[in-house]
Order: sequence, then structure tokens, then C-alpha cells
Amino acid sequence: MSDDHLIEHRVSQQELLHGHFLHAFRDTVRLPNQALATREYVVHPGAVMVIPMLDTPEGMRLVLERQYRYPVGQVMIEFPAGKLDAGEDPWWCAQRELFEETGYSARQWARAGVLHPVIAYSTEVIEIWFAKDLSLGERQLDAEEFLDVFTATPAQLMAWCRDGQVTDAKTLTGALWLQNTLSGQWPLTWQSLP
Repeated sequence: MSDDHLIEHRVSQQELLHGHFLHAFRDTVRLPNQALATREYVVHPGAVMVIPMLDTPEGMRLVLERQYRYPVGQVMIEFPAGKLDAGEDPWWCAQRELFEETGYSARQWARAGVLHPVIAYSTEVIEIWFAKDLSLGERQLDAEEFLDVFTATPAQLMAWCRDGQVTDAKTLTGALWLQNTLSGQWPLTWQSLP
């Protein structure tokens, strides 16, 4: 089946902002019915999110973060994540972000999939990675980065998602992946670091 009856085509483009991190545009597009409309959106370099699973004597725990997010004005519970540097391999970015933010390194990795967190106004795509067989080192936060690292059980995370304590889209998507992976519904293909 063709999607031609849904696709919009750019007629013109205006750059609104070219910042250090974000690049914003306003495009005029031709709709499928030939009318013109305006679309404003942000070009994003892409990112990764890591679901770190820590084996403890009491059972598996998840490594999570609490970080203040200025645009929403509150401290959020999140899985470790970060943006891709230009030309960076997403798996390398996942390893780098996990270590920098939490101090953990993982010997086992599995790529789960991707998510588009804000499709109405951003090109952002986030690759979802699982990490296990963790070992702790000393984290290396960026100079402007302040966050707490803590662990929780999968059941605790699911309760926080249900109760509205976790509202971050990527972490909610990660919880869905985690739930289906742990139940055996969505198997992962693990790879070991050399």
C-alpha cells in the first residue's frame, strides 16, 4: 500500500536557530491535498539510552539517575543516556555515557531498538541498549552535569512508571522493553566486549 496520500513535501526552509546543541527550522510544506502549511522542528544529533542491569546478592537491580531537567523544572528519574557526538558509533556512545555518568562498565551489551521521543517537532532518535555484567569504577561527569546515581528493582521502576513518578519518555519506553525482555517476550542478542 502506498503512503503517497499522507506525505508532505518541503517547498521552502527557514533557519530559526543554530545553537550549540539544537538546530531549528521552519519549513513550508505542500500537503497531500496541495494546500500549504508550516512545520517547525528541531534537528537533533541523536542519542542513546542504556538499561544497566546490576547483579546483586538480593537479585537484579537497575542503575538509574536523578537529574534536574531545566525545561520542565524538576528532578527526573531516568536511565543513563546521552547524545551522539558527530560521527560517533551508537554502541561506543552507550559505553561512554554509561561510564561517564554512572562509573559502571559493562562486559555484555544488547541493542534493543530505537525510539523517536518527540515526532511532532524533532528529528531525535534514541538507540536503546541493555548492559549487564557490570563493574564499578569512578564516573567522569561533564563539568556542567550534576546527577545522582542509584539502584532500584524492576518492580520499583514499574511502580514509579504506573504512579507517575517516572514521566520521561525514554525511560518509560525502556521500562516497556525491560518488562518484555524479562518476561521472555522480546529476546535480546547479547554481545561481549573483547
